Amino acid sequence: MDKYEEWAVSILPMVKEKMKWVSIKNKDKIPYTTDKNGGYDDRADESLKWSDDDGINWWTNGFFGGIMWLLYSDTAGNTFLEIARIQEKKLGRCFEKFYGLHHDVGFMFVPTAVADYRITGNEESRKTALLAASLLAGRFNPEGNFIRAWNDIKGSDTRGWAIIDCMFNISLLYWASDETGDPRFKNIAMRHADTVADAFIREDGSVCHIVEFDPESGRVIKSHGGQGYKEGSSWTRGQGWALYGFTNSYRHTGKKEYLDAAIKVAEYCLSNIDESAVIPIDFRQPDEPAYEDSCGACVIAGGFLELSEYVDGDLADKYKDCAYRILKRIAEERADFTQKCDAIVKGCSAAYHGDGHDMTMVYGDYFFIEALYKMSGSSFKMW
Repeated sequence: MDKYEEWAVSILPMVKEKMKWVSIKNKDKIPYTTDKNGGYDDRADESLKWSDDDGINWWTNGFFGGIMWLLYSDTAGNTFLEIARIQEKKLGRCFEKFYGLHHDVGFMFVPTAVADYRITGNEESRKTALLAASLLAGRFNPEGNFIRAWNDIKGSDTRGWAIIDCMFNISLLYWASDETGDPRFKNIAMRHADTVADAFIREDGSVCHIVEFDPESGRVIKSHGGQGYKEGSSWTRGQGWALYGFTNSYRHTGKKEYLDAAIKVAEYCLSNIDESAVIPIDFRQPDEPAYEDSCGACVIAGGFLELSEYVDGDLADKYKDCAYRILKRIAEERADFTQKCDAIVKGCSAAYHGDGHDMTMVYGDYFFIEALYKMSGSSFKMW
């Protein structure tokens, strides 16, 4: 057991102890963030009159269930399984609403329905996951070889928009091809990944958040700053989606170009992470205000750990050490293991130009916990 594994093993008992009561307290909710009193909200509460894509179709709605499956795969605790199934059943309402579903069905159903089927063989979960994969495949535009991101947004023509986040969502398509033997899903995923490698990753390894294509011809029109500081900047969570996402694509396909893309992004991240291991919202943001994003930090750490499995020697050690420094800083300075707050990871940010700063996000917790399991030596692969 090396120092990284030893450290992760020392932190996981605090995670499991907290999640025992958090899971029971919130078993009938699908949470996203906490209120001023530290309690989780509920995206499944239809009395709140959510819009089509803000309620049960909210893109993070798979992560609390994903945490349950991570814990169940380790502990075999039936409570975690039962709560994960409650989450999955509630998410089934998404298909009835339909209009709020978009490329993020991967984030919603890989850590819920796909995880359930992989771990327990539940046939209903398989059916749900294949339905979600079919919806994602249906968003593919063969003219530009990209998966359309969002549905119509008032005031914007998003028909040609693709976003870096989808590098994670295509894991659903890889799974669907493996499960059914149908190459169409994998072909779509790879064609999208090829487009992202060409159109999103800059020469220095920084990454665009949004690239807009002409939906009729597939021609690149422009990039958008999205949740980062501005167009041409470097939104850190997007760097994490690219780093981890291209590593996932390499694992599923063996295509060396995807490994090269992941390394290119990883090296850029390393060059911008100092000894403090504080991850800003954007690597190119101004000195003030100095916003940070603990959620982006956890995604990047998970990407480094995953990538370290597919490179050799000093490079693997370098990636693992950076992940360790990031996670150790989160555990020591941004983690809440008390009963004062339902979430663990604090200091998350939704976007540079927005109100969501210094908040909790359920997927910050998910990627923190997943990274700890990776570092502890777990062989379970969610994506």
